[in-house]
Amino acid sequence: MSHSEDIILKVEHISKQYRLGVVGTGTISHDLNRWWHRIRGKEDPYLKIGATNDRSTTSESSYVWALNDINFEVQRGEVLGIIGKNGAGKSTLLKILSRVTGPTTGSIKTCGRIASLLEVGTGFHPELTGRENIYLNGAILGMTKKEISEKIDEIIEFSGCQRYVDTPVKRYSSGMTVRLAFAVAAHLEPDILIVDEVLAVGDAEFQKKAIGKMQDISSGQGRTVLFVSHNMAAVKNLCKTGIVLENGEITFKGSSLDAVAFYLNESSKASGSSLDTIKDRRGNGAVRFQSIELWNSKEVAVKEVLIGEQVKFRFVLDYNESKIRLSECCIGVVINSLNGTKVADFYSDEMGIIFSDDKKHIDLTIDNLPLRGGNYKITVVIQSLTIGGLIYDRIGDAMFFNVFTADVYKSGKMLRATNVSLIEGRFS
Repeated sequence: MSHSEDIILKVEHISKQYRLGVVGTGTISHDLNRWWHRIRGKEDPYLKIGATNDRSTTSESSYVWALNDINFEVQRGEVLGIIGKNGAGKSTLLKILSRVTGPTTGSIKTCGRIASLLEVGTGFHPELTGRENIYLNGAILGMTKKEISEKIDEIIEFSGCQRYVDTPVKRYSSGMTVRLAFAVAAHLEPDILIVDEVLAVGDAEFQKKAIGKMQDISSGQGRTVLFVSHNMAAVKNLCKTGIVLENGEITFKGSSLDAVAFYLNESSKASGSSLDTIKDRRGNGAVRFQSIELWNSKEVAVKEVLIGEQVKFRFVLDYNESKIRLSECCIGVVINSLNGTKVADFYSDEMGIIFSDDKKHIDLTIDNLPLRGGNYKITVVIQSLTIGGLIYDRIGDAMFFNVFTADVYKSGKMLRATNVSLIEGRFS
């Protein structure tokens, strides 16, 4: 950490409590109790109760902590990525930072103006034209009319909505509304820009433009950006630092690369499955697959990897060395899309690989993973090379994994997610 004067945002002990169930039912006694404690200068009696925010479990308490004791600092010019599963508390945190809602406990210290893009077209009036909404939204963000007028041509051009700028916003598509909202927020020079997955609505061309603008804002002009996204490639490309939220608590702080690796590792642990429970399995069992893991380029076992990354499948085998010679076996690995279409296969005998007889695990390494974004599954087989292709163990849908898309060609555009192999080519 550098000097404290570089810190533009400081979040200390932020917690947010919500009541579960129908709002307003049976709370008058709680409200009276709170009021009675408050006038006597006592602490809110309901702060001590409440379950953690794990949406997958039922709660004993009627209160839930959407956020629990969040602490972090952001420096001027830093781009901070905030990642976590749905329901982890990301949007609640952004709403508190944007002053949309207040925290139950804790404080936020900021220096400068905050602009936020939390939901598509927040603060837009559907009956007003695009141009009028730029003035309205600018005023909400604390700009003077003169400041907006100086930038309005630039804003309209960036949004790409020139043709419709004098048309009421209610006739805009959601993508056009996002373009206009992002253009206003990015050009009205906030000290801190808060972006919540807003780029997910834009098309590829606009995403490239918006990401470029966010990089300009952070590097060229010393602006600070807080970016919430489920797109791990965008977090890696855009952010210097990252925090991972889980059940309303920060579970990791560090560089954006480490934060993404931590998040993917945690989500893969949560979704681990045992080979013993798989129904689609056959063979005489003389050699069996004991476990299968997918390792990313950092040699961490994961269920989610990036396109173009070096990955490794590790197969741990269970067999009796006195009865089976591994040098006389062939291993096959078939990668399928979720609908069962084969996209790649690997067979050790075709590659001329002869395994050592004393090995208990086999690795299949793929240097630049040539799969576009999407969900995939693998089928594995081990069979004899000598006894007429006798199958020892064959497991259908032995493992599921996800590939995140990325900007493979360094063109500023993410590849489409189409569940097929990527064969690199060149146009001339």
